[in-house]
Amino acid sequence: MNATPDVQLPAVSVIMPVLNEERHLRAAVSAILEQEYDGEMEVVVALGPSTDRTDEIAAELVAETAGHRAKVQTVPNPTGRTPAALNAAIKASSHPIVVRVDGHGILSPGYIATAVRLLEETGAQNVGGIMHAEGENDWEHAVAAAMTSKIGVGNAAFHTGGAAQQAETVYLGVFRREALEQQGGYNEEFIRAQDWELNFRIREAGGLIWFSPELKVQYRPRPSVKALAKQYKDYGRWRHVVARYHEGSINLRYLAPPTAVCAIAAGVVVGALVTPWGFVVPAGYVAAIAAGSLPAGKGLGLKARLQIPVALATMHMSWGWGFLTSPRSLAKKVIASRRPAVLSEA
Repeated sequence: MNATPDVQLPAVSVIMPVLNEERHLRAAVSAILEQEYDGEMEVVVALGPSTDRTDEIAAELVAETAGHRAKVQTVPNPTGRTPAALNAAIKASSHPIVVRVDGHGILSPGYIATAVRLLEETGAQNVGGIMHAEGENDWEHAVAAAMTSKIGVGNAAFHTGGAAQQAETVYLGVFRREALEQQGGYNEEFIRAQDWELNFRIREAGGLIWFSPELKVQYRPRPSVKALAKQYKDYGRWRHVVARYHEGSINLRYLAPPTAVCAIAAGVVVGALVTPWGFVVPAGYVAAIAAGSLPAGKGLGLKARLQIPVALATMHMSWGWGFLTSPRSLAKKVIASRRPAVLSEA
């Protein structure tokens, strides 16, 4: 998007929560600084208590951009929690458009320009697009294939794509600052699913959340089975919190993984103690993900294709287990922190 003599593009603040992101931080920030956007821009990185070289790399970026059109600055986030980092970065930033980016996310070249245009065209308070998973080795290629397939994540538009439309929530998001300030930022009790909760309040206040496939962020998957399992266990745990927080938010897609976990566990018990026919259930699941991995792995090498069923099973079982074991006490704590949507005075 290029400015014309009679059009002033809005200034943009990019906020980035980071924790142990030495592998991707420089690339993520570089993708921001290289955006095809002629408006004023700043980047605010909220630093959690990393144990790798994240802080050192961030300091280098601050020094390298000093005096440039788009400067990088940092703010501390001693808790290490994502919503606290986002709120700290919002507070330290100043521009009317706020772009959320993660430390392992790479913005496509026209991302900011397109998002600003969509905010203007739709009147939305927040716009977002596709979480485009791409790996750098065989395992990550397998996870990326699983994360972008319907057998892996169902019909979630921000994973698999779809038509531009009104949405409940979007990946990351490009906000009007007025919407963030009106709602008081992120609810810091939501360690995960904080995007959903904030967008819920924005929608309750009458604001529009807009999904567009024009917006794409390259996402780097977790580098190991253990890391992927923890990620998806947390997703399931917090999705159950959301379901208790807002009962109308649950659907069959979210119930599929916990149902699969229960069915497989029951099948194994029945197969071991009653009749071998019980093993039909887990065997059927294995056959289903093996078959589903074939189209998902199109174009990948053999090693990556062979790992797709492992990635799928890790995602499904971890998400389902997290959902089933999510403590009611956690939901009660979060519900107690509920912030009512703040309506505009206009």
